[in-house]
Amino acid sequence: MNVYLIIILSILIAEYVLEVFVERLNLRSASGLLPSEFQGYYDAQKYRKAQEYLKDNTRFKIIKSSFFTAVIVVFILRGGFNLVDKFARSFALGPIATGLVFAGVLLLGLKFIGVPFSVYHTFVIEEKFGFNRSSVKTFVLDFIKSLFLGAIIGGLVFSVVLWFFGKAGPWAWAYCWVAVTFFQFFLVFIAPIVILPLFNKYIPLEEGELRSAIEEYADSQDFKIKGIFKMDASRRSSKSNAFFTGFGRFRRIALFDTLISKHTVEELVSVLAHEIGHYKKKHIIRQLGLTIFTNGLMFYVLSLFIKNSGLFAAFKMEYLSNYASLFFFAFLYTPISLIFSVMHNVISRRHEYEADAYVLSTYKKPEAFVEALKKLSVDNLSNLTPHPIKVFFDYSHPPVLQRIQAIRKIRP
Repeated sequence: MNVYLIIILSILIAEYVLEVFVERLNLRSASGLLPSEFQGYYDAQKYRKAQEYLKDNTRFKIIKSSFFTAVIVVFILRGGFNLVDKFARSFALGPIATGLVFAGVLLLGLKFIGVPFSVYHTFVIEEKFGFNRSSVKTFVLDFIKSLFLGAIIGGLVFSVVLWFFGKAGPWAWAYCWVAVTFFQFFLVFIAPIVILPLFNKYIPLEEGELRSAIEEYADSQDFKIKGIFKMDASRRSSKSNAFFTGFGRFRRIALFDTLISKHTVEELVSVLAHEIGHYKKKHIIRQLGLTIFTNGLMFYVLSLFIKNSGLFAAFKMEYLSNYASLFFFAFLYTPISLIFSVMHNVISRRHEYEADAYVLSTYKKPEAFVEALKKLSVDNLSNLTPHPIKVFFDYSHPPVLQRIQAIRKIRP
C-alpha cells in the first residue's frame, strides 16, 4: 500500500479519535452541581437546560464528524479526486482555470453536504434552546452570500497561489506568503465596510448614557475609534457578544443589540475595556505575527510536496498538478496545524487574563466586569465546568470560573 495513503488515513482516523475522546471527556466532566459563584444566576431548571445544551451539541458534533470522516475516507479510496480532476480537465482550460473548477466542485460539494447539518443545528438544536431567531429566508440568503464571498475571495487567493507556483520557481512559496499576508491585511480593512454589512445592519449607536460612557473611557485610554455601532444580531440569534474590527483610525466597535438589552452601562463599558486591553497590550499584533509566521511555514512545507508523484498516487490521480497538490498537502499538514492551533490557544488564554487585568487597572469596576461575564455565560448557556483537556485543545478563552477567580485576586 502507498506510504502516503497510510499516513493520510492514519491522520484522518487519529484526528477523529482524538476529537471524539476529547468531546466525551468534556461531556463526562459536566457537573450537575451548580458552582457557588453562579448561585442566583441559574435556577435549577435553567442550569439543567445548559447541561442539555452541552449534551445535544456534543452528540451533534460527534455525529457530524463521524459522517464527514467516513465520506472523506471513502472519497479518497474510491478515487473521487481523480474523477473531479478529469471533469475539470474536460473543459480544456488553462492550469489556473482548471484548478478553479477542480476546487469549486470539491468545495461546493462539501458545502452542500453540510447544509442538512447546518439546518438541523440552527432550526432544531438552537431552536430547542431558545437561541434561533433566523428565518428560512435569512438562512438561505446567508448561505448564498457566503457562497459568493467564498468564490470571490477564495478564488482570488487560490488563483494567485497557483500563478506563483506555476511561474516563480523555487521561491514561489515566499511570494505566496507575502501576497497572502497583504491580502489578509486588506480584508481586515474592508471587512467592516464591505463584507460585514452584507449580513447585518450596523446602526450608529444613538447619543445617550452608553455612548457617552464608551467615548469617555476610550478617550481616557487614548484609544481612537471610527465609530460605535449596534448590530442587529437578534435577527439570527438571542446570543450576546461584542467585537472590534479594523486597525488604527479605522477601528470600529460593534455591539450586539442582544448585548445592549441585557447589560448595564458599566457592564458594557467593562466588556469593551477588555477588548481595548487587547489592543493596548499588543495582543492583536502578536497573534497576527504568529499567524503570519505559521502561514510562511505552511507555504514552505507545501513547496516540498508540489507535484509529488507518491502523494498523487495515494489519491489515485492520473495527472500531476499544482492545484491538486494544495488539497492533498492539506491532509499531511493537519498534525502541524493542530500543534499551532494549540499554541495559539495557549497564548490567547494568557492574553485574556492580561486583558481582564487591564480592565481592573483602568476602569476599576471589577464587580461590573464579573457581572458581565456571568450574564454572558448564562445567556449563552456556556459550559461552566469544561474538562482541562477540552480547554487545552479548543478554548481560546479561559473558562469563566477561572477568569472570575483571577479577577477577584487582582482587585484594583
